[in-house]
Amino acid sequence: MTNPFYDPYQVLTKVYGGAHLKIALADTPIEEAHRARTVKVCYGVLEQEQYLSLCVKSVASKSPKQSVRIVMKIALYFLLFLGKPRYMVTDLAVGLLKKMGKGGMAGFVNAALRSFDREKVAVPEGDAGLCVTTPYPMFAVRRLRAEYGGRTEAIVRAKSGGVSVRFVRGAERYLSRPHTATPFEKVYLFENFTRDASFFAGDYTFQSVGSVAICHAVEPCETLLDACAAPGGKSVLLAEKCARVTACELHAHRVSLIESYCARMGTENVTAMQADSSVFRPEFENAFDGVLCDVPCSGFGTVAENPDLPLFKREEDFAGLHAAQTAILNNCSRYVKRGGHLYYSTCSLFGEENDGIVSAFLASHADFAVCGAESPLPHEKKRCGIQFLPDTAFGAGFYIAKLVRL
Repeated sequence: MTNPFYDPYQVLTKVYGGAHLKIALADTPIEEAHRARTVKVCYGVLEQEQYLSLCVKSVASKSPKQSVRIVMKIALYFLLFLGKPRYMVTDLAVGLLKKMGKGGMAGFVNAALRSFDREKVAVPEGDAGLCVTTPYPMFAVRRLRAEYGGRTEAIVRAKSGGVSVRFVRGAERYLSRPHTATPFEKVYLFENFTRDASFFAGDYTFQSVGSVAICHAVEPCETLLDACAAPGGKSVLLAEKCARVTACELHAHRVSLIESYCARMGTENVTAMQADSSVFRPEFENAFDGVLCDVPCSGFGTVAENPDLPLFKREEDFAGLHAAQTAILNNCSRYVKRGGHLYYSTCSLFGEENDGIVSAFLASHADFAVCGAESPLPHEKKRCGIQFLPDTAFGAGFYIAKLVRL
């Protein structure tokens, strides 16, 4: 019998080493019968990272090595959040350590888990407590509190709405499963959804509600530029209402992702190319009816779906992001025809990456004006665009502004 700690340990070791959770899950051989459990545990441990770290600290006078900490976090997650008996999780943790050749730590872990008392784990009050019981670091909570006040706790505690699936055809075959409808046609949320042959046939794809909502705000047109396009989901969806889509991506291997996505979905009116969207291309000047800049951002609107994201985020990263966002928007504005539309979007919760960037752009570009983005999803209207928040948008946070060139 496979130790149920083994697969989560393999995945989480990669994540704490710097790999993205979804990539680590895809790259780790996991028996299909164990995949759902492994996914649940990995997401759960990362969602409770700060609290579990506090729990480990409560029974360890010195911090153990990372490999041992990971085993202890998995064990404590099974004990505290899955309700498994203490003797079982202790035996599984000790068994895994011995299998890993770390039997010398088995006695320490055995004693630590047997002596653990959750009543001795002191969770701070207020925002410090939110940082312990959610994946959000203090700098993010502080910024959210400044912008959203009393709504902050609901935002950081929002859970993912589930696996978002956008169907092209054949949705009826899957709707007997428990699901949640969204305001978007043929887009549903499922608690679990394993891809099958119909995925490879292009009958459906996995696409976030935020990505679909951004595409929904884009008007049909003849020529559209998707300036930051990988992995290709938005380009493919936009190709359903735009005659020709040019999909640009900075890195060659990510251009391949777009091409593969288009091939799987049978999309033929998307041209993928390697290009730096912050650098002017003369052949693009005044060439497009619409330009979408879904720019690199802090990504904190996706924490419910990507609880590993905050692990390596630092507040000082924002300055570099602002520079990149501004450069892309300024440059791509030159590609919009007069009367055409410029769209700016992020998966960020922070105004400085959203309305702040667009406001500064408008102040220096008198030939653009706010046009007014719309969406059937609940949102907050900002001066330049609309902001979606995780507590009312199926766990997703994102922003879009729609501008017109005069």
